[in-house]
Amino acid sequence: MEDVYIEVNVLPGTSAKEIKCNLGSKQISLSVKGQEMFKGKLFGSTIEDEATWTLEDKKLIRISLMKTSREAGNCWTSLLEGEYCADPLVQEQMQKKLTLERFQRENPGFDFSGADISGNYAGGGPDFSNLGK
Repeated sequence: MEDVYIEVNVLPGTSAKEIKCNLGSKQISLSVKGQEMFKGKLFGSTIEDEATWTLEDKKLIRISLMKTSREAGNCWTSLLEGEYCADPLVQEQMQKKLTLERFQRENPGFDFSGADISGNYAGGGPDFSNLGK
């Protein structure tokens, strides 16, 4: 996945002035009404200038981060180092999806839309770059 999306439910009626969100390339913090929601070192690095946050309907904060490494194998296992880990099943599904997307980019003449993958898909799948050399 190329981007990281974070959704945080807040009390209805929350105003943007009550939110303090710091989005760095390797750090993130969010406080609402003076209460820290989360703070820490991101699992991977992001492009700081591309990071955004919005408050929707005065009850939902959406944060969007763009990863610096946009390779198929760059699937974060958690939001912060050691915290907010992804469910293992969700993680597996993301790895499969990213690997199929990589195969599609590498083989534009083939249709992988109905394909399923099993086996070595962790870390972006097998490396075929040395084949035929």
